[in-house]
Amino acid sequence: MIRISGSDAISICGRVLKMASGRALKNCPVQSVRRAEAIDFSGNIIDDVLVTVFRAPRSYTGDDIVEISAHGGPVTLRRILTTLFGAGAHAAQPGEFTLRAFLKGKLDLAQAEAVADLIGAETETAARLALRQQAGALSRRVLVIREIILGVLALVEASIDFPEDVGELDTVYCFGELSKAHKTIEHVLKTADAGILYRDGAKIVLAGRPNVGKSSLMNALLRVGRAIVTPIPGTTRDVLEESFNLRGIPVRAVDTAGIRETTDEVELIGVQRSHEAIQNADLVILVLDSTDGWTQEDRDVLKAIGFKPHLVLWNKADLAIPRETASGELVVSAETGLHLDQLEEKLADLLTHGEVLAEDAEDVVVTHVRHREALKAAARALEQSLESLASGLPTDFVSIDVHGALFALGEITGITTGEDIISEIFARFCIGK
Repeated sequence: MIRISGSDAISICGRVLKMASGRALKNCPVQSVRRAEAIDFSGNIIDDVLVTVFRAPRSYTGDDIVEISAHGGPVTLRRILTTLFGAGAHAAQPGEFTLRAFLKGKLDLAQAEAVADLIGAETETAARLALRQQAGALSRRVLVIREIILGVLALVEASIDFPEDVGELDTVYCFGELSKAHKTIEHVLKTADAGILYRDGAKIVLAGRPNVGKSSLMNALLRVGRAIVTPIPGTTRDVLEESFNLRGIPVRAVDTAGIRETTDEVELIGVQRSHEAIQNADLVILVLDSTDGWTQEDRDVLKAIGFKPHLVLWNKADLAIPRETASGELVVSAETGLHLDQLEEKLADLLTHGEVLAEDAEDVVVTHVRHREALKAAARALEQSLESLASGLPTDFVSIDVHGALFALGEITGITTGEDIISEIFARFCIGK
């Protein structure tokens, strides 16, 4: 698919496409598929294509759009693109189509970000959350909060500018409205930790001394034999990362070299990388051998994990059951799959802190760190405005804080977002979106 957007899109494509119907491209019906030949400037046929025209403003970008469906293959597509560039088109920048849609008011900034989220989603849950945001679930909630705050601001500004006409500010009413807005923000913020996790994913590191079954556990979680497994201690000498879907959470699982004292130069590098992986982990699984029980090496690994969130896991339950297990510890067999479902459930619970995402498509879930920080800033500004009202401070103080809350909320939808932030957001998009 080749997509061309802009005020000259139809005229540029008209120089390259020869419609099978014989009519000019500019006279073709909109939003209907028509057959055409793509022709280079020497009159040679490049490809037999299908063409769809979308007229402004009823298009994704708000400008005229022509979509050319060509046969796959880099040579054919490159020839068509080269001819289009010669006719006056230029290559799109990352996210330029969605940026144009944002600038034309077809999408707000939160909805535009959801486009990239949907493309990059690694699980069905992440895709479902992106669709909610693209449909405007968060934007609508922000709009409702802004309207409440704007209503209060109108009263505050009027009491400052026209005290003789409107009288004193109804502080009781304003306090109630701002409290309502604050409670709504706090309610939405409760979804942020889980929402960001389902969008961005997490890194889980398997750590332990050599030959406790870390690689076997890695393969069991992935449901594929990705890591090399042998009975020889120290088989894994480097970190190995693979992605898998953990109950809707995109997870990077990291298999590490066994941590122990060693004089082997290569193994020592692997041990050092294991320590680095632990420090960068969101959650560490300390793998123990059920046939051995706790050893000093196990305690050394636990000390290396430190205060990182971790789960103690006894492996090789098919060979032996540990004599004692503490609360929260799990017993599994990577070899037979025993209790792997319990392990996955426990890992998901630890990562989400027990938060359950709402299934209703209309419910708001915060999935971006940027949105979370903007909501926190708005909440802080509202708290300050409530304190000013309760303390009987001059109305000007209330006005400053209320303006601050509005500015923070506007950063979510793009009303008050700076150009540098907008440029950074769209730079993360892939070409053609």
